[in-house]
Amino acid sequence: MYVLKFGGTSVANAQNISLVIDIITKASQNEKIAVVVSAFGNTTNMLLKTAELAAIKDEYFRELLQEIENRHIQVIKDLIPVTEQSSIISHTKRLLNYLETLFEGCFLLRELTPKTLATIASFGELLSSYIISEVMLVRKLDSTYKDSRELIIASESYENAQVDMKLTHKNCQSYFENNQKQIVILPGFIAATENGETTTLGRGGSDYTAALIAAAVNAKELQIWTDVSGMYTANPRIVKQATPIPQISYQEAMELSHFGAKVIYPPTIQPVLHKEIPILIKNTFDPEQEGTRITKNPNGKQQAVKGISYIENISLLTLEGSGMIGIPGFSKRLFETLLAQKINIVLITQASSEHSICIGINDKEASSAKIALDETFAYEIISKKVDPILVEQQLSIIALVGENMKNHQGLSGKMFSMLGKNNVNIRAIAQGASEKNISAVINSEDAKKALNALHEEFFEEKRKQLNLFVTGVGNVGERFLAQIKQQHEYLIKQLKLNIRVIGISNSRTMYFEEEGIDLGKWKDNLAKGSKASLEEFHETIKSLNLRNSIFIDITADHNVSKVYEHYLRNNIAVVTCNKIACASEYDNYQTLKRVSQKYNAPFLFETNVGAGLPIIDTLKNLIASGDRVHKIQAVLSGSLNFVFNNFSNENTFHDVVAQAQKEGYTEPDPKIDLSGIDVARKILILARESGYVMELEEIENDSFLPEKTLATDNNEDFYASLTEYEAHFQEIYKKANDKNCRLKYVATFEDGKAKVGLQHIPADHPFYNLEGSDNIVLFFTDRYVMQPLQIKGAGAGTEVTASGIFADVIRVGKF
Repeated sequence: MYVLKFGGTSVANAQNISLVIDIITKASQNEKIAVVVSAFGNTTNMLLKTAELAAIKDEYFRELLQEIENRHIQVIKDLIPVTEQSSIISHTKRLLNYLETLFEGCFLLRELTPKTLATIASFGELLSSYIISEVMLVRKLDSTYKDSRELIIASESYENAQVDMKLTHKNCQSYFENNQKQIVILPGFIAATENGETTTLGRGGSDYTAALIAAAVNAKELQIWTDVSGMYTANPRIVKQATPIPQISYQEAMELSHFGAKVIYPPTIQPVLHKEIPILIKNTFDPEQEGTRITKNPNGKQQAVKGISYIENISLLTLEGSGMIGIPGFSKRLFETLLAQKINIVLITQASSEHSICIGINDKEASSAKIALDETFAYEIISKKVDPILVEQQLSIIALVGENMKNHQGLSGKMFSMLGKNNVNIRAIAQGASEKNISAVINSEDAKKALNALHEEFFEEKRKQLNLFVTGVGNVGERFLAQIKQQHEYLIKQLKLNIRVIGISNSRTMYFEEEGIDLGKWKDNLAKGSKASLEEFHETIKSLNLRNSIFIDITADHNVSKVYEHYLRNNIAVVTCNKIACASEYDNYQTLKRVSQKYNAPFLFETNVGAGLPIIDTLKNLIASGDRVHKIQAVLSGSLNFVFNNFSNENTFHDVVAQAQKEGYTEPDPKIDLSGIDVARKILILARESGYVMELEEIENDSFLPEKTLATDNNEDFYASLTEYEAHFQEIYKKANDKNCRLKYVATFEDGKAKVGLQHIPADHPFYNLEGSDNIVLFFTDRYVMQPLQIKGAGAGTEVTASGIFADVIRVGKF
């Protein structure tokens, strides 16, 4: 014999009930089966709400009652032919009329006793089981109906009754031994006292009903049919990559269900555990899926960690004080006080110094628990032996579960390391001696991030998800997004990096999509986004609280550069091509580096110097390996190199600069490049990364621009000035040409000093043949004395700059 239980979502409406009947029909072809059904989806909640309203004389209860009636009558009309509806509707209305009298009684008496509430709650299952049994009879199935109250006998604790196992087993065995029908339909959740009064089995009651029957009749299998394909490695609504667990032990299932896996409840397992009856969890809406099989000894190779689960709405209560050390009885008094208040303890941890005891309970009970405990320990609190009970709320418990964890070293370390990397603060830790469960209490706002990070670590194919937030989607930003889109599959397959763009912003609008923006439609989405705000962009990223978040600045905006520290302090990596922050005051530069290390949030700015060239990364490796930089010579402006490689007496300086800007070689304000400020910032960054303390003002800047040109404050005036001083620029070109030299804007660092300026480069110099917008850097170090380490290549342009940002993102993925 098999026992099948169908949950509320499985019987939520006529369409779903038809699917259930198909499953029952197939299951009953070769075996007798008992079918336990829950109330139609959400009906029990509606019944309880209606009762509460009636008890406070809120007339709205009548509308809810009518809604309940309409729902059940509609199912009958949808599933039963008109010619056979009359008697079924009449019986259903008799049940509903009795239910109405109970509500009227609550309304008149302004009272809702536990006994009455249990009776009201029972109607959900009584109605659903009756209607489903009648539908099966109409469909000529060999079935019958049996009221569970005639089989399951329980105590008079009406809302969470304790089952009389001996009497219940006897009743079930007697009934099913004499039953001749192939299918028996029973209501779940409900039972009766020895006096015949209706009572309920509490949370997970329908599962429990099915388990009690399965244990009593020694069923071959207990099947729990629900709306998911088994127990998952994590909550699939929170962790999209979660997968069903094919096989799991009873103990593991109980641990997972205790810690929030709502597919099955711990009491359900107990009756079948001792009989070693397998439990199969299946999906009503996808019955071909394998589901999860729960047995004493699962077959095949078993993974150390079976699942990750969590409990929400937890409060931590801490009893602490030096007066506790070496004094027996504190724990006893604490637990007795909570027992008297009927408060369930979810987690316990105690310091080995005996200085404190920490317990986890439900948020709703925290206030009453504190009052009771403060009263119990009033004398010790007044005499300063212990502190008043400390209550911390808005917490969650996250747990790794697995029977084989005890045989694998380092699981705790991996768990806490991954949480630490994602800046998830752990408030308390508990681990049983059996090592089937490692639990950590964390802030509720971090639960989603923690679950996803741990699932990635323990269950996924070492694939790391990076969540990007990009501000600045102009020329470079657009190419960067295109490169991400183009390389998405390659990164997943080859580098095991799943890169998602979650937020984008320009100076006008911003747009977010938590599951990832479609990079084929980002322009359309951004156009209809909300008004751009640096503060709101930051707050949204914080509130999303996604693991491995990266803020990417593809602007030249001073205000954007000022928010880096806020991101880093929230464990959000920063990747930027904006040179302003790293070229700002040395204290600010050092602060960003320090905060990055403290909060384990990478701060990468490779594109600050040389666009996509690995200049800063190479320099970091030199310093890390113990080398010292003594001298740097470099052409660091791709825009200026492009300008002077293309400028001659056959064209105008104005036109060449305009071309450079059009092709994306210059900053939006080309004066930043031509004034030498951009190059000064770059050599400053290289000097600082070499280990030297230097400010921007200390760099000698020998500008070739006239004073009037430098004084302009907009691009229109700047370009007009270039035209006005064309003769000046032609004279600069002529002097170099007369010496058979080429013009290069060179940055030099030596003996702790730096300068930038236009130089005449002879034909035998390494810089002479530097073409297009290329950059070149020469590092003279302890190891590279006579022949410097040379890095050369494209140093400007949208594609190479975007690729440099992309490379930094990949570096973050490897942290």
